[in-house]
Amino acid sequence: MAFAPKEDLQGRLVDSSLAGFQVAMDVSCHSFVRIAKLAEPLMSEGGTLFTMTYLGATRAIQNYNLMGPVKAALEAVTRYLALELGPQIRVHAISPGPLKTRAASGLADFDQLMAKAAARAPAGQLATIDDVGRYVAFLASDAGRMLTGDTLFVDGGYHIAD
Repeated sequence: MAFAPKEDLQGRLVDSSLAGFQVAMDVSCHSFVRIAKLAEPLMSEGGTLFTMTYLGATRAIQNYNLMGPVKAALEAVTRYLALELGPQIRVHAISPGPLKTRAASGLADFDQLMAKAAARAPAGQLATIDDVGRYVAFLASDAGRMLTGDTLFVDGGYHIAD
């Protein structure tokens, strides 16, 4: 889940309003902390929490603007939740490459970003929503029992290429 007011999302970071930044941080980051708090008592026998992030958390991506710092905070929250909730609950930030989603449709020049990412990815294509779902299912299974607290990329290698 992510959100920022359109004028703050599409404008420069330095021009973002305090209110827009706070809304983006609350909806896109702190909501995950609240979900973890509510889920913890329900996961007394273990479980896995997931959030979605993007490469713009660690690299400056053209037109990602306000969401870069917000996603960076979300990735830090993931690490701290993993530390606090482990070993009972695993916590993962999943970072697919660009995916056509409602949230992404608000980014300026998103179609160009997708084409550039597909051309740059060593796999020669972008991951699909189904690819992300399969990876999440793996992480939630016993096969992923020793993984927690990381940002995990499902992007055909897009994150390693320049």
